[in-house]
Amino acid sequence: MLKIPGYEGGPLVQGDAYLDDPLFWPVHLGSCLRGEDAQRAAFGADWDAAMELYRTLSAEHEWPVFSVPLRSGHTIYVVYRNVADGWGVDYLIHQPAWSEAETLAVVDGHFMGPGMTWPELLSAARRSATEGIGDADARLLLLFPTLGDALLPDDAAVALTAALAALTLIEQPTDVAGMLLENQGQWAPALWRSAGGVWINDGGHSYRNPSNAFALPERRLLEISNALQGGS
Repeated sequence: MLKIPGYEGGPLVQGDAYLDDPLFWPVHLGSCLRGEDAQRAAFGADWDAAMELYRTLSAEHEWPVFSVPLRSGHTIYVVYRNVADGWGVDYLIHQPAWSEAETLAVVDGHFMGPGMTWPELLSAARRSATEGIGDADARLLLLFPTLGDALLPDDAAVALTAALAALTLIEQPTDVAGMLLENQGQWAPALWRSAGGVWINDGGHSYRNPSNAFALPERRLLEISNALQGGS
């Protein structure tokens, strides 16, 4: 059985087999596909099949886990937390020297985030380690729900469109990419800034906003910033 240091719950199982299913991606991005137009564009005629896949992903007897190792030695874990009446997706980060994983973002009815800037998301997607999920498009879409960035670059839609075109059967990936970037996560897009090398934001639900009582300790914020920006 898989284990993540300090993370309670399970049974955790490797979820990589789902990545080959084109329907997995719109299901995974569902929290960012708000409104009937977005869902129709993402799922098309496959809505029933997508809902069946969702039921499989959220079954209590297995909690799918997706591991995204970074070159820094850290690993981001995407965990489908399949608790009855408490379903959600947890985004955790860990490295071997830590006693337990830290939470970057939570997607559920009591969401927490954002967890990443757009440059961090792109860096984490493209700077893969030698093991774990290595495909840059898969890494980008897996981690996309952690995004909350009010200042997106002009070419953000290009990278996201390419990932959707490569991995899904969505007929108009450009349109869906635009909708995803407009909505981003469950939270409002945040403003980010560097404070002494630490990237922080102004989000009221973010672990990376030092103004929040539940924010991560400064040393963790610095290490996470370095890891996500592509440093060591």
